[in-house]
Amino acid sequence: MAEATGARVTGTGEPSFGLHFISGLPRSGSTLLAALLRQNPRFHAGMSGPLYGMFNTLLGEMSQKNEFSVFIDDAQRRRVLAGLVRNFHEGHAPENGVVFDTSRAWTAKIAAIGQLFPRAKIIACVRHMPWILDSIERLVQRNMFEPSIIFDYQPGGTVYSRVEGVASATGMVGYSYNALKEAFFGEHAGRMMLLQYETLAAEPKRALDAVYQVIGEPRATHNFETIEFDASEYDRRAGTPGLHDVRPKVSARAAKRETVLPPDLFRRFENDSFWRNPNLNPRKVLIV
Repeated sequence: MAEATGARVTGTGEPSFGLHFISGLPRSGSTLLAALLRQNPRFHAGMSGPLYGMFNTLLGEMSQKNEFSVFIDDAQRRRVLAGLVRNFHEGHAPENGVVFDTSRAWTAKIAAIGQLFPRAKIIACVRHMPWILDSIERLVQRNMFEPSIIFDYQPGGTVYSRVEGVASATGMVGYSYNALKEAFFGEHAGRMMLLQYETLAAEPKRALDAVYQVIGEPRATHNFETIEFDASEYDRRAGTPGLHDVRPKVSARAAKRETVLPPDLFRRFENDSFWRNPNLNPRKVLIV
């Protein structure tokens, strides 16, 4: 049995449960991964939640913009931030279990995670870039009478302006993509693995085997024929029904579907999936 690598009690304020992070790109299988992981009764996982935003806000409030920051040193900041994460998940962490917190932005905090939770890993979900944008646009077109949270509920725009918006540096895709590159090419890249949506959908057992290996937890049995996950109420309030839908059975589509993007938009992002080029992996990050 592999030694568990998640954060455990060490006398330094780390949580009593294992802790890892699911991050990466939107529309790339993070919800499916969480739905599969939570089949293990020792694991708690879900869709993106509020913890990253709380973490980031608290970090900002302890900065020099606070007139009382003279009374706050880095050791205190570390204890406060670690305590936030620990206390947020303490109530629903399985006994002697493992918690996976999900946010597309955790890759931007890979260095901080390394200091606060030295044993924690980041599982970054990725997908060929044009199909991420295709998936978002498909959702928009499916819900044409309901403006989406993705575009701040604005009803106007075209496929071009929508793609420009989500792919910008502060957009839903662009920000997480830049955060992923920062982590992938940075000195802390050894704390992460990349899980391709294409692998998870076509070979879920191999995908989960790799996750278990990386986090150092004993393998459990998973059911790829019956998957349960329901975030329909959240998706409805977000004006994007289907945003977190998970099919009841893991399967890769038999034939590639036609894209809903104009050809020039699709081609524009075809070469952005840097993880597909083995020559662009100087840190030898595991890519499955």
